Amino acid sequence: MINKARQFATRMHASIDQRRKYSGEPYIVHPAAVAKLVAGVTDDAAMISAAWLHDVVEDTPATLAQIEIEFGNEIATLVDELTDISTPQDGNRRARKQIDLKHTQAASPRAKTVKLADLIDNSYSISEHDPGFAKIYMAEKKRLLVVLREGNPTLYAMAMEIVEAYYKR
Repeated sequence: MINKARQFATRMHASIDQRRKYSGEPYIVHPAAVAKLVAGVTDDAAMISAAWLHDVVEDTPATLAQIEIEFGNEIATLVDELTDISTPQDGNRRARKQIDLKHTQAASPRAKTVKLADLIDNSYSISEHDPGFAKIYMAEKKRLLVVLREGNPTLYAMAMEIVEAYYKR
């Protein structure tokens, strides 16, 4: 299942030639890093698969219905919990992020674990490459960590350390 998720995510992100914003690398390097972090704390195949798939509904033509057909309800539910639900019509960035935070707050501890891994990987990239945006992003992540406490304790501690180190600079 994990290999199938990796292949599906790779294919979907490549189908739109999605690239990492700062490095220009194929986007799949991000889901790969998230999956590696998740696999470092659990052998739960559904969680690791969801880590590979966590951005496909948000960023590619893939739909949640397609994820359910390909991977089943358990993984589709995790991907749904990981997918931002706000739209540009919901207002400015702060308003949209508040909607997404409430969605994440209602997520399962398993989804919150994947979200922590996502936060960890993105925080490194954004802090290093975009100090101006990092101010906004890290403030959002500080608020998000409040609702991610039910995620894996090791990843939660790593995420807290990154956010705290950012503010100690």
